[in-house]
Amino acid sequence: MFYEPGKTDHGLPYDPFKACVIPRPIGWISTISPSGIPNLAPYSQFNNLTFDPPYVMFSANRNPSATQKDTVRNVEATGVFCWNLATFELRDAVTKTSEQLDYGVDEFVYAGLEIEGSKLVKAKVDGKKENKVVPMVAASPIKFECSYHSTLRLPGNPPIGSVDIIIAKVLGIHIADEVLTDGKVDVRKTMPIARCGYFDYTVVKEVFEMVVPGDKTLLLGLEGSARANRALEE
Repeated sequence: MFYEPGKTDHGLPYDPFKACVIPRPIGWISTISPSGIPNLAPYSQFNNLTFDPPYVMFSANRNPSATQKDTVRNVEATGVFCWNLATFELRDAVTKTSEQLDYGVDEFVYAGLEIEGSKLVKAKVDGKKENKVVPMVAASPIKFECSYHSTLRLPGNPPIGSVDIIIAKVLGIHIADEVLTDGKVDVRKTMPIARCGYFDYTVVKEVFEMVVPGDKTLLLGLEGSARANRALEE
C-alpha cells in the first residue's frame, strides 16, 4: 500500500503512521507551575539529541482546545523540568498521569506517587522568596534534571496537529545503584516501557550487542562518552 498523509486515504481502519515509528521511549516529564503546583505527564515523542553536553527533547501536541499542554506552559515559565524513566513496574501510574486533567491538578497526588526533589534545578515560582525544587518520581530508577533551552513550534492542522518541541540541557543524572550491573545500566533491571502504535506498549527485557567495525573513535560517539570525546582534543 501507499498513501500521502493528509492527501490520500490509507484505507485502513486505524491510522498507521505512529505504528511505523516504534518503539518510542517515553518522556515522563515532571514540572512545577509558576504558582508552585507539581505536574507530571508522559510524552511518547521523546529522545536524546547529543551527549557532550547531553541534550534531550520532547514534543507535545496541542490540547483539543488548541492550547498548549500544561507541561509546556510550566517549562517555558519556570525554565526547568525533570525526566523520569517510565518502567514496567510504574506502568499504571504512567497511564494515570496521561489523563487530561484541569491545569493546576497535582498528578503526583492523583496517581499516588511519592515525590523526590531535584538537587540542581529549581523553578522560578512567583511570589516565593526562594525558587522551589522540581518534583521527581521517587520510585523511578533513573531521572534527569534539565534546564530549558528552546522551543521549536511546528504548525499543524487544528485543533491538535500543532506541536511544541521542547529542547533542554541535562544538568544532573540520578541512577539507582540497584539497576547497575558491572558498571552498566542493566535494562533487565530497569525494564523500561516504550510506546508502540495505537494503544500498544512494549517492555524492554533483553538486549543484544552489535559492535560497529572500523574507526574506534566512532564507538566513543555511539557510547556517548563525554570523557573520551574530550580526551580526543588533548
